[in-house]
Amino acid sequence: MFKGKAAVVTGSTSGIGLGIARALGAQGTNIMLNGFGDRKAIEALMAELRVQYDVEVDYSPADMSRPQQVSEMIAQCVDRFGGVDILVNNAGIQHTAPVEEFPMEKWEQIIAINLSSAFCSIKAALPSMRRRHWGRIVNIASAHGLVASTTKSAYVAAKHGLLGLTKVVALETAQSPITCNAICPGWVLTPLVQKQIDDAAARDGISQDESKARLLAEKQPSLEFATPEQIGAVAVFLCSSAADQIRGTSISVDGGWTAQ
Repeated sequence: MFKGKAAVVTGSTSGIGLGIARALGAQGTNIMLNGFGDRKAIEALMAELRVQYDVEVDYSPADMSRPQQVSEMIAQCVDRFGGVDILVNNAGIQHTAPVEEFPMEKWEQIIAINLSSAFCSIKAALPSMRRRHWGRIVNIASAHGLVASTTKSAYVAAKHGLLGLTKVVALETAQSPITCNAICPGWVLTPLVQKQIDDAAARDGISQDESKARLLAEKQPSLEFATPEQIGAVAVFLCSSAADQIRGTSISVDGGWTAQ
């Protein structure tokens, strides 16, 4: 059912987004990559995906903090592949600080990239999905879309908001073959999380391994990281016919974090 369909995956040049792009590509889905990075490395990645999965791959350098560029990314996918069948809103950034010390520009940037970009991309992609009488929207939220942690006010607010947006879009598409759901990962070893590990190791004067162990022990009962491949597999499930009546929900992949 995936063969020949087109997917936009934001923030997909590394980490969870790339894991999802690979999982969809393995099913025969044409992929629109998006994200920052060295252009030569991105072109090499595109060539690799084309050969590995025998699919078409395009790339948009759209800045997710700029609504016009988000809309242009969706338009590029429509022009290149004829439409948008699958939209995965994964792009995200992080900054940590107590509320009274949180820089206003960081708050605005996190809300823009982690939340507003998803609204903009959904708004732009829905007309194509309605024309094609099928669509899947998967928003990558977080355990922090369900619970909170200190020093992460903007990130937690954005991810809670993303779950609210997911529910609204699911209700507005409920009587159509378009679904909208969210995935809530816990700790996944991505460049974003690795930076937190590095920062904590440097701040506390401990090793990388000890920093990882502390991070997991604080929140994730399994004491293991989830993987981009696992998140990709859940995304593929949500795009399958088995998930036709899964609408407006979130699936946690968090090692028991939110079960506590």
